[in-house]
Amino acid sequence: MDDQARARLVTRFGEDVGSWCDGLPALVARLAKQWGLTVVDAKPGNTGRTLICAGDDGVKKVLKLTPDHTIAETEAAALRAWSGCSRVVQVLGTELADGAILLEGIDPGTQLFEAGVNVPWAEIGDLLTQIHAVAPPAGFSTLEDRVVFMYTLAEQGLRGSAAEAALPLETLDRARLRALDLATSGGATSIVHGDLHPGNVLDGGPGRGAVAIDPRPSVGDPDFDLADWVTLPMMDGGTLEDGFDALAPHLPGFDAERVRAWCVALSPLFVIRPLSRGERTPFIEAMLRMAA
Repeated sequence: MDDQARARLVTRFGEDVGSWCDGLPALVARLAKQWGLTVVDAKPGNTGRTLICAGDDGVKKVLKLTPDHTIAETEAAALRAWSGCSRVVQVLGTELADGAILLEGIDPGTQLFEAGVNVPWAEIGDLLTQIHAVAPPAGFSTLEDRVVFMYTLAEQGLRGSAAEAALPLETLDRARLRALDLATSGGATSIVHGDLHPGNVLDGGPGRGAVAIDPRPSVGDPDFDLADWVTLPMMDGGTLEDGFDALAPHLPGFDAERVRAWCVALSPLFVIRPLSRGERTPFIEAMLRMAA
């Protein structure tokens, strides 16, 4: 693990995660032997390590590891609830006591935010329909819990950062209250993916299409999962209505008023990191106006 990948984990989990990082090679070696894997590539993440592997059968597989076993447990539970959904990556095995999940490999596996990738809106609509149609299993946390967690992390990242000049803590607090109100109201409930942005949807090729990965699941309002999609056209100078027009025809029961409210409530979370890097793009300015 390089220094940059290690630093991301320290930022998320604190200095104590260093012992997990030090023990990672031995853990990978043991799991690779158990599951018949050869590691061919590694991808860093904010909550763990993702290893691209070749199985003894020659098939691509993905080994995910995290020091936070609760993350592995909830992710595996959501993916197993979605077992058989073609728009969701499938679980091949777990060792949850090690924070490990073995997943099918997705080919070509291109992330939808990568350059040159056009959003397959019909497939995204089908993805959302599939995951929100599954009855939530017992034991999942609520969307309210997820909102509290997200805004706690956001406040930690914002406080004292370069972003605070453009995005005061008072603005974040207003957004938090808006999000909590939405999370605790409304009628429909489903398994909410919780982190369904274009970086967490992969191209599964002509026979599979869009495939979701990396859920941070809870139970609550499914419209939460739409905000990252309907705001996409705004990154290219479009409007929120352009996003509605792109997605709504492919998603029965689309509630524009409620989706708009989620976009307003979540708008500060779209911009804290880029503002901390000193970025000021038209998209960031639009999000700041939305949050005001």
